[in-house]
Amino acid sequence: MEYRIVVDSCGELTDEMKKSGIYKTASLSMEVDGVHIQDDESFDQADFLKRVAESSECPKSSCPSPENAVTLSAELSGSHNSAELGRKLYEEEYGRKQIHVFNSRSASVGESLIALKIQECEEKGMEFEEVIASVDRYIEEQHTYFVLENLDTLRKNGRLTGLKSLAVSALNIKPVMGANPEGQICQLGQGRGMKKALAKMAEQIAADAINPTEKILAISHCNCPERAMAVEKLIREKINVKESFIVDTAGISSMYANDGGIIVVL
Repeated sequence: MEYRIVVDSCGELTDEMKKSGIYKTASLSMEVDGVHIQDDESFDQADFLKRVAESSECPKSSCPSPENAVTLSAELSGSHNSAELGRKLYEEEYGRKQIHVFNSRSASVGESLIALKIQECEEKGMEFEEVIASVDRYIEEQHTYFVLENLDTLRKNGRLTGLKSLAVSALNIKPVMGANPEGQICQLGQGRGMKKALAKMAEQIAADAINPTEKILAISHCNCPERAMAVEKLIREKINVKESFIVDTAGISSMYANDGGIIVVL
């Protein structure tokens, strides 16, 4: 049976995923100082980061028009609701179809890995309901981590709600952040400086890993490929994974991760 997997643009697709013809992207958009930027193939990360650095205002994002997709955590974005609305509108016009909207409870490469899991299930010939059950189990086991140079965009856009305290920038303390089972951002630890924080994150990932030899390790970075490769090496020295890949952040992830940010999902 032919199928398509639609991922909102916070989920970075690898070159192989793009070439497969299976995946489609539902693009979110951003605004910096009144300039509208679409998170699609036209996105220029260098230009975007320059605009953000020069702006006195916090960049903002908006969810895509109603689509059917693997979406950003429903707790972080309106993208999930938009996709659900798109599914309902489609079925009202064309009748009930085999369409399911997954709440990733993650972002960035977390969405990418879930999309790959859907593809794996489809290629095994699973029935529609089996795919949903299998992918939901995978989402339950998935963990998201990130260390950023600063948390300003997340904080100013209200994505750090519920965090009682944050590390002090003046002391160069970098928090190790993650997502709780409900898909909300939480602090997992911290380190003095980026190098120590990344080492702490690697330790946390190794401690949390569930059946890592059966999983893909995914890393996205915002303009820091060497840092991403160092993190990959740190993690793979601690645990054996099925495979791993590194991608550059697309628009939405670049907006929230900021220059130098690292996101890891296993």
